[in-house]
Amino acid sequence: MNDYVEYINPDEVHEECGVFGMYDFDGNEVASEIYYGLFALQHRGQESCGIAVSDTEGPKGKVYTHKGMGLCNEVFTPEILEGLHGNIGVGHVRYSTAGSSTRENAQPLVLNYVKGTLALAHNGNLVNAPELRRELEYTGAIFQTTIDSEVIAYHIARERINTPNVETAVANAMKKIKGAYALVIMSPRKLIGARDPFGFKPLCIGKKDNAYILVSESCALDTIDAEFVRDVLPGEIVSITKDGIKSDTSMCLKDKSKEARCIFEYIYFARPDSVFDGVSIYHSRIHAGRCLAIDSPVEADLVVGVPESGNAAALGYSMESGIPYGTAFVKNSYVGRTFIKPKQSSRVSSVKVKLNVLKEAVAGKRVVMIDDSIVRGTTSALIVNMLREAGAKEVHVRISAPPFLHPCYFGTDIPSEDQLIAHNKSIEDIRRILTADSLSYLRMERLAEMAEGLPICTACFSGDYPIAPPTEDIRGEFAE
Repeated sequence: MNDYVEYINPDEVHEECGVFGMYDFDGNEVASEIYYGLFALQHRGQESCGIAVSDTEGPKGKVYTHKGMGLCNEVFTPEILEGLHGNIGVGHVRYSTAGSSTRENAQPLVLNYVKGTLALAHNGNLVNAPELRRELEYTGAIFQTTIDSEVIAYHIARERINTPNVETAVANAMKKIKGAYALVIMSPRKLIGARDPFGFKPLCIGKKDNAYILVSESCALDTIDAEFVRDVLPGEIVSITKDGIKSDTSMCLKDKSKEARCIFEYIYFARPDSVFDGVSIYHSRIHAGRCLAIDSPVEADLVVGVPESGNAAALGYSMESGIPYGTAFVKNSYVGRTFIKPKQSSRVSSVKVKLNVLKEAVAGKRVVMIDDSIVRGTTSALIVNMLREAGAKEVHVRISAPPFLHPCYFGTDIPSEDQLIAHNKSIEDIRRILTADSLSYLRMERLAEMAEGLPICTACFSGDYPIAPPTEDIRGEFAE
């Protein structure tokens, strides 16, 4: 048996992907800007990444592509970026929730077909991907990947054959696909963005000089000194050409109350310096911490966050409760989401490779520990134990989300119900497993406050799915 395997923390929740597209009307190269934009989105996916670019003034169909397994700085070199010539392009960072983690599944996908070329980057999961794939296979389609993004690309390409433009083809494809998707599509002369009608995943528009950008999160715009223009609306298709931006809202829901933004963008996924549909992620997390302090107070000496996503909520708890906020954990910045698991014989805790406790900060103190979620409970129990070993007198755990009770089918790798610690255990049962002195979760009714009243998807907590779940599990390895 191989002693060295890739380690994926089973008690962390992960997003699927981040997308980035750019069109420079002045003809400047965009590959390096896309690269730095992907760097800013690296938290959304660390398994693979890729860039595809083209020259709008050059021969149609000439696309330069490079993608591979690993982080952006592992896949790209200065020489590779210099070889990616073009003023229009799309980029992608991936974390697999459906489809295995292989180079073939890395994006962007580039299709050559009778009308030319398409390069597509996708964030999200389709609930009807298996039946759409089978339908295409029975009409002769040959798939190169196992991801639902290729199903979307095929449908757009097929629709384009009988439609006057790519935007109409995208709209027709959107009538068939069901689920969560934020799409950035490059055709030879256009950059197109599309968001599913429920608005599960974020997508926004930016501008830098005479170039326009489509990107998952606004923080990536700051990285390349671009300005935020606006969010793409749920269900909207935007087309960026030299004539400017055109908008098609025909796929938007008439009843806006049925929109369903992923609440976990606000709780965990998005970077705190991003804004999602007009709501500051940082403010949302501060508010969650304040709510925990109001609803689940406790006498303590110190409030700490489990880095990174627990930090803002911990600050909010401190601000509301008056208990001092402090740093209890030192995070190893050089360990990503995956790393080589130590040999069994070394008895090295994978959690301790990532985190260490500042003993002098917690020794003899009653500590409130804020984290964003508990999935299986293994990591949380280890962290509580680390605080106790460092001399904490009491450890009170507060979670800035409700208990996970149901799997997600829209791009979040929440596992099957029988693997969720909260599914068949009471909060008191979980507290004992964690060996915490107390445990409280964020109340369900507080979620709407985090999103400032915007319609949200809470299915992983409530079981109330905005779209009927698939009849077969689409979540690949995370169904197991």
